[in-house]
Amino acid sequence: MNLVDSSGWLEYFGSGINAGIFASAIENTKELIVSTINLYEVYKKVLTERNENNALEAIGFMQQAKVIDVDISISIQAAGISYLNKLPMADSIIYTTALQNDAILWTQDIDFKGLPYVKLINK
Repeated sequence: MNLVDSSGWLEYFGSGINAGIFASAIENTKELIVSTINLYEVYKKVLTERNENNALEAIGFMQQAKVIDVDISISIQAAGISYLNKLPMADSIIYTTALQNDAILWTQDIDFKGLPYVKLINK
């Protein structure tokens, strides 16, 4: 399984230099999960930089994968991971979602550097 961090989704939607790298995970929707936190972050960023129609299209595309809600288990484990690794709340929830679903986290976010089960793509 794979989980693409918001930075990867935005790179993909924006046709950035690393879009092709993220495409291999994003376009394999049968092996892809999405955290509800990713939906929030991507929607907000696309809404801010483009418009509501583009934001809704992005979210619709993301929902082709299996969406994982933030539940009690994810919340509690993420708090511990945040504490131990000094990760921001959203990052710890996304990372925990990947861990609990045996997924590799694909990201460009340097905050995840050195963590297991992370595929860090250099910007």
